[in-house]
Amino acid sequence: MSTQREIRQQAGTVEENRLRLEQGKAEQIVEALNTDLASTYVLYHQLKKHHWNVEGAEFHDVHEYLGEAAGRAEEAADELAERLQAIGGTPIASGKSLEEHAPVEPEGEDVYDIRTSLENDLEIYGEIIESLRDHVDLATNLGDHATAEVLRQILVEVEEDAHHLDHYLEDDTLVVSE
Repeated sequence: MSTQREIRQQAGTVEENRLRLEQGKAEQIVEALNTDLASTYVLYHQLKKHHWNVEGAEFHDVHEYLGEAAGRAEEAADELAERLQAIGGTPIASGKSLEEHAPVEPEGEDVYDIRTSLENDLEIYGEIIESLRDHVDLATNLGDHATAEVLRQILVEVEEDAHHLDHYLEDDTLVVSE
């Protein structure tokens, strides 16, 4: 580990930004983005868990889909972190901080059947969708239209992934029971 110890910006602070977003507004948006960042990382880790542990007749398709969905969650987290940094904030990054800031509750370490796993994923997706919608409104109302647009784009992806999970959970299947 490096011995250099110069702190460039203290965690949890919001500095003046070059985007001319007023400090008080930036602070509100940074808090919202960090909440979304934390929730997105909880979702990412849960999707990866399910990607690793999926079994059954539809293994391959579900395994592939969960890997792709986790990739999209990771990309969304990166966009959230970069945007909040651009407006003067510090993205939360440690596992402990992410867990503390996430309003969503991940399932435990146990491995569940894939239907239960996907239902748990869909629950987190729903919570994130509601949060993103609220934060689009917050950013818009505070005049930060660029952040609102970033959140809208993420919202479209998150809703699409949730919609696909909902289809996986339908009762129709090509698997014939014995």
